[in-house]
Amino acid sequence: MPRPRTHDPDIVLDAAESLAVRSGPAAVTTRAVAAATGVSNGAIYHTFGSRAELLGRTWLRAAHRFLALQSELVDAALDGPDRQDGIDAVIAAAEAPVVFAEKFPTSSRLLLTVERDELLGDVPDAIATELADTDKVLVELLIRLSRHLWGRGDGRAVDVLTVCMVDLPTAILLRRNRIANPLARKQLRAAVRAVLEVGPPP
Repeated sequence: MPRPRTHDPDIVLDAAESLAVRSGPAAVTTRAVAAATGVSNGAIYHTFGSRAELLGRTWLRAAHRFLALQSELVDAALDGPDRQDGIDAVIAAAEAPVVFAEKFPTSSRLLLTVERDELLGDVPDAIATELADTDKVLVELLIRLSRHLWGRGDGRAVDVLTVCMVDLPTAILLRRNRIANPLARKQLRAAVRAVLEVGPPP
């Protein structure tokens, strides 16, 4: 029989997320989450099974939120009237951390400031599988955009888009804490366009 739920799991995940962002992963204990939410230790264990699963679910929710938002931004750019052979879609994907920070500020800080390995450590097999699946979602988006731009989805073409959608946002926006800086966003767009202009090797 499924374990009974007497509370909204998102309330627990919100508390775990806030604790991890504010005080670090070690602060996310079942007792601390229970104190923050008013949900009993037993109810938390009924829903999540273990602290490791709670941490994994917290990370996965944030990751799913980001990937869904990034995909929505790409879809809107590909379907928009001003699309430029997919260039706008890649820029939209690169700027996704900015939009994500505006829409989900705590989830954004979790993904962008807390190391995944530091937060998660050893996780149950089911969580590990879901984490691998989230990584595949990004790879599939990279391949999709690569084929849209250049009609190919090989590793060299995907690597160019990884520079645009991962490396450049990290370097320009995240490492220097400029995610809310309009000039940094403008620089990011220019950098992405420059990399796409060079394109992948044959």
